[in-house]
Amino acid sequence: MVYNKETAIAISEYLLQVKAVKLSVEKPFTWASGIKSPIYCDNRKTLSFPKIRTFIRQQFVDIISEKYSSADIIAGVATGAIAHGVLVAEGLGLPFIYVRPSEKKHGLENKIEGHYESGQSVVVIEDLVSTGNSSLNVVETLRKAGCDVKGMAAIFSYNLEKAQANFKKAKCRLFTLTDYDELIKQAVESNYALEKDLQSLIKWRENPEKWK
Repeated sequence: MVYNKETAIAISEYLLQVKAVKLSVEKPFTWASGIKSPIYCDNRKTLSFPKIRTFIRQQFVDIISEKYSSADIIAGVATGAIAHGVLVAEGLGLPFIYVRPSEKKHGLENKIEGHYESGQSVVVIEDLVSTGNSSLNVVETLRKAGCDVKGMAAIFSYNLEKAQANFKKAKCRLFTLTDYDELIKQAVESNYALEKDLQSLIKWRENPEKWK
């Protein structure tokens, strides 16, 4: 769920402004899951722009203060959300940990990095949500470690039905700063995306696995 309309518009404009969004209908990108996509969103780019990363941090702080006020720890999803998670934790004066997709193959072989205790409440920071599988893997890891996961906040979501179903099944709340619908709307209005590609972009979101 998008946190609020004004934030969604602003974040979409920022992502387009710094060219964090790549659109390619004719030569789609391939996700790790094998899904072909006409869009690629690289939210790491926002970290290079102080005004934008500060705005993102403050929106996350507002979400957590309003929706997850009892959080003890902020957790970032490695690697894309580590930096944003640190900024949010600093803004809230809370401890920070981050979660790897799998255990390290050397050293302490940790999957969760940082100090935490069983029973503590956690809010997870993510940079983007596609199918939700990797994001919810982090939630499951934290729960298995005894943490009380209050929910997740992400910069961007593709709003795929599969992701919505996955989060519902996992009983994990998700708030995002913006989403696919708002981003595409802003992209067309600003001529970042061509009007002729709009229907294809809409069709992809309806059924990514069978698109093209």
